[in-house]
Amino acid sequence: MDKQRTIVVALGGNALQKQGEASSEAQRRVAAETIRQLLPLVQAGHKVAIVHGNGPQVGNIVLHEEAVNTDDVPSLPLDDCGAMSQGLIGFWLQQAFQDSFRAHQMTDKHAVSLVTQTIVSGDDAVFQNPTKPIGPFYSEEEAKAVQAERGYVVKEDAGRGWRRVVPSPKPVEIVEAPIIKALVEAGVLVVSTGGGGIPVLRQEDGTLKGVEAVIDKDFGAATLANLLHADTLLILTSVDAAKVNFNQPNEEALGQISAEEMQKHIDDGQFAAGSMLPKVQAALQFVSGGGGRTAVITSLEKTTEAIDGTAGTRIVS
Repeated sequence: MDKQRTIVVALGGNALQKQGEASSEAQRRVAAETIRQLLPLVQAGHKVAIVHGNGPQVGNIVLHEEAVNTDDVPSLPLDDCGAMSQGLIGFWLQQAFQDSFRAHQMTDKHAVSLVTQTIVSGDDAVFQNPTKPIGPFYSEEEAKAVQAERGYVVKEDAGRGWRRVVPSPKPVEIVEAPIIKALVEAGVLVVSTGGGGIPVLRQEDGTLKGVEAVIDKDFGAATLANLLHADTLLILTSVDAAKVNFNQPNEEALGQISAEEMQKHIDDGQFAAGSMLPKVQAALQFVSGGGGRTAVITSLEKTTEAIDGTAGTRIVS
């Protein structure tokens, strides 16, 4: 690895939970495996901030909340569930990092997780047309009853049943960014902005109020990377690189590419919404800040090679 950098790492769901293995013990094991792949970044002297997804975990928390919803024990709103998932995943990751630092005799290194709020705009158009499905599946009759009782917006989900849908607004500002920046600059590994951050609205009197929404974690990571003036945004997912003509005979993995070239691929509809598209859009958002920034999209297993410039899709400003 070359010069020391400030790196924001966006961890996808596959780095936190394997299919069908949702127990605490199983997810702790996955967290430990993830940290083994990321430790070389810290050993090389880079300053590292971790942003994680929370889709499977917050989904399970919502299921638990809905299952026990009574007058005596009412279910918690989605922003509360997001906070719970941040604490849970942050606990697993910071403990895994601390154990790894101890095992490698890195006694001067510390890891901390931070419950993080992300300001969104109440004028964001997605609040008028929520599309992000969360929580349990319902029959149409059940969905309409829930809609009438709880005020949820419900929609049919790809032929699988009916589900509650919530807005997915773009992040505007990360409330705890100055604290995260101070910790990162002090050499602390910081886990923050989980699930893109807990969405909050700033009210007229300046106070913050949670809103039931879901922020895309890649956009949250790009926003944090901008605020930290990071050198690199590393987006880790289930594939080694972004690809054009995906799953076709002429499929092509993208290596180093300019922002302009990547935008052309977006305009050509090369990337699936809800999959690779938000990752490349978040990468472009970050590199548009200029100053020699690099965004990398690759798999967890290719972390070291990607930072060395020998793997993954590298988008340069």
